[in-house]
Amino acid sequence: MSRPTTLGQDAWRRFRRHRLAVVGLVVLAVIVAMVVLGSFLWPIPMSAIDYAASLSPPSFAHPFGTDDLGHDLLARMIFGGRISLAVGLAAMLIAVGFGVLVGAVAGSAGGRVDTALMWVTDLFLALPQLPLLLLIIYLFRDTLQRMLGEQGGIFLIVVVVIGALRWMSIARLVRAQIFSLREKEFVEAARALGASRLREVVRHILPNTLGPIIVAATIEVANAIIAESTLSFLGLGFPPDIPTWGRLLYDGQNYLDLAPQWALFPGLAIFLTVLAISFLGDGLRDAFDPRRVL
Repeated sequence: MSRPTTLGQDAWRRFRRHRLAVVGLVVLAVIVAMVVLGSFLWPIPMSAIDYAASLSPPSFAHPFGTDDLGHDLLARMIFGGRISLAVGLAAMLIAVGFGVLVGAVAGSAGGRVDTALMWVTDLFLALPQLPLLLLIIYLFRDTLQRMLGEQGGIFLIVVVVIGALRWMSIARLVRAQIFSLREKEFVEAARALGASRLREVVRHILPNTLGPIIVAATIEVANAIIAESTLSFLGLGFPPDIPTWGRLLYDGQNYLDLAPQWALFPGLAIFLTVLAISFLGDGLRDAFDPRRVL
């Protein structure tokens, strides 16, 4: 007689059957490992300048080539990858946290509260996000940089602004899940036993929405990385001395004829990271779908 399996084991079994998701997980793990551990393995500092090697093509000494000041692009991509991934994760946490809160309150309260919150959600969905991002950063960047320092101020405003404009889809998802689950038998049983509405939502409904929320979170990480890269490419993200992948793209656009690798490798890193996260999200969606055959 076979031993019963847990929900986590069933989800992992479904996930392994999604080959592209497994490939995405491996690629993302390699990128994260290179970004986190690369500075310990690659001896050239990010800020080291070698004018004699300016705009050098890829070589054994500089596998990704150099920029116009002789900076090693591999070292700068390793450092910039940390910022780009950190922005993606932090913005995702803000978007998921606020979206889950709004969706849970709207779905559990109903009535006028639900109507008001969904009106606010629809309002944010109607806003043009990129122009609004540019406007907010233009208005508040200098103030926050004076308060928190150049790197801390721009990191905070980029993360908060991106996260604050990405919560709406998660709020609608959680609200729909609550409407779908609150009439299920296990929720009615908890209600019959005297569970409060807060306990009903937190203890019984939200844990059953974890699968869709995780899938949405992976998508938001990819969206946040793209948004940060877009801001840096437009020159409104991190300053030039903080080489995020988007900033490297922005700096390399004027040297495409002389040093195409300056823009090629950061663009490839963004492409592979976002593609891997998208495949991972598809696999998680299938893994947490109980209707999938094991």
